[in-house]
Amino acid sequence: RAAHTGGPGPGAVAGTVTPAVVVRGLDGVLGRLRGVVAGEDRELYDVFVGECHRALDATRLHDRVRPGVVRGLAARYGEAGRWSGMGGGVAYDTLAAFRDHPVYPTSRGRSVFGEDALRAHAPEFAPSFALRWLAVPRAVVGGDPGRLPAWWPRPGELGLPGGLDADHVALPVHPLTVGRSLDVALDATGLRGRARLAERPWLDVRPTLSMRTVAVADDPLTHLKLPLTTATLGLRNRRTVKPGTLLDGEVAQRLTEAVIAREPRFAETVLLADETTHLHAGHELLATLVRRYPPGLENARVVPLAGLLARTPDGTLVADALAERYYGGDLFALLDAYLTLLFDFHTTLFAYGIALESHQQNTSLVFDDTGGPATPRLRLLIKDHDGPRVHAIRLAAMIGGADAADLCGFDDRRILTGGDGPVADVFTTITVHLCAAALAFELAALGRAPLDVLLRQLRARLTEAVERTGAVYPGAAGAVLRSRVLDADRLPVKAMVTAGTLFTKARSGAADVNKHYVTGPNYLLRGRGR
Repeated sequence: RAAHTGGPGPGAVAGTVTPAVVVRGLDGVLGRLRGVVAGEDRELYDVFVGECHRALDATRLHDRVRPGVVRGLAARYGEAGRWSGMGGGVAYDTLAAFRDHPVYPTSRGRSVFGEDALRAHAPEFAPSFALRWLAVPRAVVGGDPGRLPAWWPRPGELGLPGGLDADHVALPVHPLTVGRSLDVALDATGLRGRARLAERPWLDVRPTLSMRTVAVADDPLTHLKLPLTTATLGLRNRRTVKPGTLLDGEVAQRLTEAVIAREPRFAETVLLADETTHLHAGHELLATLVRRYPPGLENARVVPLAGLLARTPDGTLVADALAERYYGGDLFALLDAYLTLLFDFHTTLFAYGIALESHQQNTSLVFDDTGGPATPRLRLLIKDHDGPRVHAIRLAAMIGGADAADLCGFDDRRILTGGDGPVADVFTTITVHLCAAALAFELAALGRAPLDVLLRQLRARLTEAVERTGAVYPGAAGAVLRSRVLDADRLPVKAMVTAGTLFTKARSGAADVNKHYVTGPNYLLRGRGR
């Protein structure tokens, strides 16, 4: 429901007020807004209207199915605070899939796929299914097949002619990509007639929060990222897998590992998924990332940040269940420990000129009892390493020019920047907005604490990290973060609806739809206290 009060229109008598117009319902509001959209933008505005309807349909569907899904999770895994290992992590993903994105208004909607396809393959339904496989000539495959898991099938094991084993590699294909989309990709690469699609599905998997990434049922530490033709978070945010992003993820992982090696306190507190194994056949629908998680997580609780404030099967927050188990029921002690580690790690990366796009879906919290009941261990687990921003000059000043050059072989040259600005933008919009402030605003909306109290806690932990960065590292990184984040009047805000759907790239000027910004008031200033 929205209300709009217009000002005096043409011919209005001075001193009169145009009566308020009350607009009700999604169609009424969107129709009212369409009247002020420029003619050149109306076609894309109508696309956004479609996104709104898909999101509304998805929300209604979620409301219908969620009770049954969470009952199934409880029957399979027990109490939510005790869901362990990577299998339990996928269950937490299912809870998170029923939630909205912290800021994007139509995040639940997925283009292309209907309800039947979603029920069979989307994380909020907790399904399992088998993958399809494509035998591709080894000569056209990028990546190193020698690094694949031992269970990876040969073409002959998939029911294809055994003679293909000698010179073909099996590439997994998501069932929702099979059909016209796959045919178009084969035509575009000249592989029609040379690549062979196995008729028999093989390898049971479960969807993760990302949907295009699936967890291997019999190998919980291995996930496969597979291209899909759908778009989420905007028309131009297609969930394919561009071959260059596979290399960029590997390079960013090695760069982050190099920083951790120089900062030993993170060796026991920050875990990175291994994304160095990948294959592609020169097309964004013919690719896969083999993501391996570190061993030793069997008894840990691995919770995506996106699911921390999800509701458990008994209706409590996931965060409350974890706080009860690890922090004596003190949710704010859990939050404080998390913010301390989050900001310590990411301000350190900033000192090296690095900001990761490790948002709430790419960051998980890992809880275990290794430190004993009085001192639970909290770690960060980070995945999906492509898409960082790196200030090459700052990095070279920290580790030396030769080492920096060796670690910066990115395919996407937008990743390397000539200044702190783009790095600070990613730090602010990802680490501060999505990984920290989103929790504060939602907890305040739930009535758990006043917003100003939560923002004071956030600002205090960030200030500590910034001050430590300024004291320990050369190059004035701490001063940059203070001026651009802590004390700035305004902060960058992702203009994702504009860049992702409402405007063409030419009209928005966005070089990257996920890194196109406007600004908004700095809510951190509310946390300065009196």
